[in-house]
Amino acid sequence: MNCAICGVRKPRRHCPGVRGDICTVCCGTEREQSVDCPLECIYLHEAHQHEKAPEFDASILPNTDIKVTEEFLRENQLVMAFLATTIYEAALANRGATDYDVREALDALVKTYRTMNAGLYYDTVPVNTFAAGIVTSVQSKVAEIRKREAEATGGSTLRDSAILGVLAFLQRLEYGHNNGRRRSRAFIDFIGQFYIPVDDSGEVSSLEPDAPRIIL
Repeated sequence: MNCAICGVRKPRRHCPGVRGDICTVCCGTEREQSVDCPLECIYLHEAHQHEKAPEFDASILPNTDIKVTEEFLRENQLVMAFLATTIYEAALANRGATDYDVREALDALVKTYRTMNAGLYYDTVPVNTFAAGIVTSVQSKVAEIRKREAEATGGSTLRDSAILGVLAFLQRLEYGHNNGRRRSRAFIDFIGQFYIPVDDSGEVSSLEPDAPRIIL
């Protein structure tokens, strides 16, 4: 039996992307290019851990006027974990979504929260169905948190300005972690580390003892 991709070399590992056994050469060259690699593939995860993302021109980064300081990130660790987790889950739910779809979703979300910080509201939804699904999931989760907080305390601690800053930071991380492959999921894999469990009461455990708790 030969590799399911090249048909020449001996297979060395099972590829869930093609549902067959492939050689290591094809795994390296076709990964996230011709093969739609699922994140549960251990070889994909290992590759993401060791590969170096291609350099890109920092001048192409969008929304650089949004200042994100280390102090801001420390103060909004829980918001960061919440948004990264929500985007990660949304990307998994929209099976087939890639880093480029997340990039488009982040761009739309930043545009939306810019208008909200200006006292207006204009909801930007991408035409791309994968990106639109991620945007909808994030907006629904934010609305759900605010509703539960309002019911519990009469208000919400989740500020639009904090969401905007965190989204801009995540957008920059996506540019830095996208490996440049056509079906890259390196960034999605990366933000999976932010995953935070929800307990039986529906709350997310704080990242620090004194950090506020957000109801999900």
